[in-house]
Amino acid sequence: MKRIVLGVSAGIAAYKSVLLLRLLREAGHHVDVIPTPSVEKFVGNATWEALSGNPVTADVFDAVDSVNHVRLGQQADLVLVVPATADLLAKAANGLATDLLTGTLLATRAPVLMAPAMHTEMWQHPATVANIQTLSDRGVQLIGPAEGRLTGTDSGPGRMVEPEEIFARATAMLSEPLLAGRKVLITAGGTREPLDPVRFLGNRSSGRQGVALARAAMDAGASVTLLACNLEVPAPLGAEVIQVGSASDLHAAVFEHAPGQDVLIMNAAVADFRPDTIEQSKIKKRDEHSAPVISLVRNPDILAEVVAARATQPELPPLVVGFAAETGDAQGSAEDYGRAKLQRKGCEMLVVNEVGTNLTFGQDTNAAQVLFADGRTPVHSAGSKLEVARVVIEQVADAINRQQTVTQ
Repeated sequence: MKRIVLGVSAGIAAYKSVLLLRLLREAGHHVDVIPTPSVEKFVGNATWEALSGNPVTADVFDAVDSVNHVRLGQQADLVLVVPATADLLAKAANGLATDLLTGTLLATRAPVLMAPAMHTEMWQHPATVANIQTLSDRGVQLIGPAEGRLTGTDSGPGRMVEPEEIFARATAMLSEPLLAGRKVLITAGGTREPLDPVRFLGNRSSGRQGVALARAAMDAGASVTLLACNLEVPAPLGAEVIQVGSASDLHAAVFEHAPGQDVLIMNAAVADFRPDTIEQSKIKKRDEHSAPVISLVRNPDILAEVVAARATQPELPPLVVGFAAETGDAQGSAEDYGRAKLQRKGCEMLVVNEVGTNLTFGQDTNAAQVLFADGRTPVHSAGSKLEVARVVIEQVADAINRQQTVTQ
């Protein structure tokens, strides 16, 4: 039996939370229901109490002797917010504690799953989009919304997903973490190759996908070391973060920290080339017409070198995951080039995403194909970068299990 907090915010979809409550109780879980003050206009406390078997209140001044707004969050194994209205998302993103539910969200350190439900215009409003991103960056998981019939005659994205789907996700979150006890090394961001003390050659990578991978791996129970290459977003709390600059720096850091790791995920956008010479002073314009000629040399192929080195260094990770930021052309698609790269590099998995202007780099969303060296059917994922990261981590856990089965 697990202790679950079921938060219910004031939307018409609150009636579906009653069905979710029944599923949770039938599974044998202890459930404390915390409605926001206006939920009683949709579903009364008598219903929540009858189905949960526990007293229900939205007031922080009830049961003051047990400090409910802290105790409930501290004791919870999982916190669900179903439905999560635009108002609740805004309060949670901004750390407000105006009632028992929002106070509990601040106090808990348990995993949090929210099921948004609102009209399409509210879901697509820039404020809601920003709040969702903030919550995702903090590790809050979201499920939905779906697209379909809303209140009245409206239809579109914003419909709460069905209770059975939420129950399935909650059950998975309460299970043994997929990567419990595993050590994962992740590279993230983009390398910068210095030209002089001021300028560098770089790329568009913000590090968002690598940070999301670190977050998803930690959520799955792993101990994470993050080699951070010039991130534009904060590194996740709880990871060991090592700052890295150029491709040469990353090469050294990977070989220093990879031994003893269970998995290496090479997500960083590593420059293929670097200037042959780094000027010791700023490159100046000598006249109005001349321009410097920059000679480039190849950077080390870190992914291929790690894979090859395992033949003589068995302490290197047995599972290596590469990333391919590809663009299609007349000769082939991004996936075609990804398959060729997978074969060339020799790693066990390769995640392919198509990049370009307004695609992947610097964006909050991504779409990727996970390719496997053993020829298994590719796995597709699309959505927020955290959602894509969770799919990749699930495939990493599956690959570890497959390796263990082969060696047994």
